[in-house]
Order: sequence, then C-alpha cells, then structure tokens
Amino acid sequence: MRRSRIVGTGSYVPARPVPNSEVGAVLGRDGEAVYRRTGIRVRHWAGEDQAASDLADQAARRALDAAGVSPASVDAILVSTTSGDMVFPSTACHLQRLLGAKGVAAFDVAASCSGFLYGLSMADRLIRSGQFHRCLVVASEIKSRFLNLHDEATAMLFGDGAGAALVVGEDGSNGPEGILGIRLYADGARHGLITVPAGGSRQPADAQTVRDRLHTIHLQGGPLFRVAVKRLAGAVSEILKEFGVAIANLDQVVFHQANGRLLSALGSRLGIPPEKLCSVIEQFGNTSSASLPMALDQAVRDGRVSAGSLVLLGTFGAGLTWATALMRW
Repeated sequence: MRRSRIVGTGSYVPARPVPNSEVGAVLGRDGEAVYRRTGIRVRHWAGEDQAASDLADQAARRALDAAGVSPASVDAILVSTTSGDMVFPSTACHLQRLLGAKGVAAFDVAASCSGFLYGLSMADRLIRSGQFHRCLVVASEIKSRFLNLHDEATAMLFGDGAGAALVVGEDGSNGPEGILGIRLYADGARHGLITVPAGGSRQPADAQTVRDRLHTIHLQGGPLFRVAVKRLAGAVSEILKEFGVAIANLDQVVFHQANGRLLSALGSRLGIPPEKLCSVIEQFGNTSSASLPMALDQAVRDGRVSAGSLVLLGTFGAGLTWATALMRW
C-alpha cells in the first residue's frame, strides 16, 4: 500500500524581532502584561522588501536541504497563505520561480490557520493516487501587514514566518512510518469570528474601507477561544479513537500556536503532559498557518520528534476551519 511521509522540515522568520515593549507601547501596556495575556515575548515582522514567497523560499530550501533533495526533483508545490504576494498569480507560482522548479504544479491553499494541514492532506492524496511522488507543502504568512496596531485583540498576537515540509511517497510495506490519517473540518456559519472584511469581491477596496481599517484582522477573542477549544479537542478525540491511540501513546503533540492560553486549555482538557505539548509561541507569536509547520520543524531539530515518534498535529482558524493529523515519524 502506497503511503506518504514527511522526510524534511524547514522554517524561517524575518530578521526583525518585535518585543512586547514595542507593541505594548502603542496599546498602553507593558511587556509583561502582554506576555501574561498571550504567552508571547517576541514575534518577528517582515521587512518592507519581503513578500510571502520570500519567506516561503527560505523555509522550503531548509526543508529540501534536510531531506537531501534539490528543488528540481519536486513534483508539486502547495502553499498555504492568506497573506500572499498578490491576488494572483498564486504565491506558489512565485515560490516555484524562486526555487527554479520549472514546470511543476503549483497552487495556493486558503484555509487560514488550518491551511498547512489542508495542504498536507492534498499532498497525501496526490501521492497515494500515484500522480506525484514528491510534494513540497509550505505555509507562509506576513500578518503584520494586516494589523491595526491599536486593536488589543490582534496587535499583540501576530508575527510573520514560514514553515515547510517535503512529503514523499513510499511503499507502506517497508515499515510503519508515514501519515496515518488527516481529518479536515469547517463551519462557514461562524466566519465572522475572525476575518479581514474588505478587499475582496464582496466589499472591494475604496477610500472608506481604508479609513475604517477594514483591511485589517478583526477577531472576536472570547467566542473564538471557546469554539476553538471545543472543536479541536473533539476532533483530536475522534482521530485518536479512530486509530486506537491514547494520549499516553503519543510522543509529541503539535498544535497551531494561536496563543499561550489556548495551548494550555487544550493540554488541560485533553490531558496532554507539558513535556509532550510543543510550544514555540513565546519566541514566534501567532504566525497563522505557518505556526504549525514552524513548531513541527523546531520539534524535529530539537530532537523531540525523531524516527519512530508517534506525532499528533492539530490546528484551528478562520473559516472557521480546523484539522487534525496523526503520523508515525
């Protein structure tokens, strides 16, 4: 049976660190107050000359280097982003150009913070079907360009970054390693809990939308927090039951790094020991769909995820969307 497996991960953050003191100064809060509320101490923001594809290029090359593979050997490039270079062409096509991977399939996925797992699911199925052998899945976000720095609900949370994984097809009879399952969910009826209202065909950009700051992220923190904990915890329980796995059997759990409070709530609700729950929120902030692959890459490079590890992934974001994945490293 053909199976897909991640053989290399990579991540990248822009050079400029933005400490809590900087974002807190605009909001009238000190750095420790920002940390207590979010679990974040610093995030990184892109330079004026950087676009999402530039961050994606750095993360992708690191994933390819980790796998010992050249860009020319990739069959398809899938990029998760809701802060892409432009409306079109896709950021994936810009990444293809930067990598020099001529002629390979390239397209974007727009599932907000769940986008990496949505893209990973597509790569998994494309590989299992036999259409492709090597898929590069990248999530890249520059959310700093969509912030109202006077809005407490969002200004202190978001950072920029990119994460990537190279997924390859293998004969499943060779061993237990690989992606065991990915489960995807959505609830469009609650789209208003986190959104960028203007700039699309429903509400095109004009002088008034700019004055009203409708091109920035709007987030209803309390309701979104409660829904996220309930839906993602439920989805985790479902996939573990489906594959007959207990929390005790897991070697590492990597969730979307939304904020420190959400990670703590999920860990407590599901009974995940702190040493098994990966957290990089303190040094990177919320990088939207890039946060999960960035955290996964950190866990791999720190040795928390290694050959044979049973790893659970989970994420939740705008849409609303959420997703889970179970894999044997």
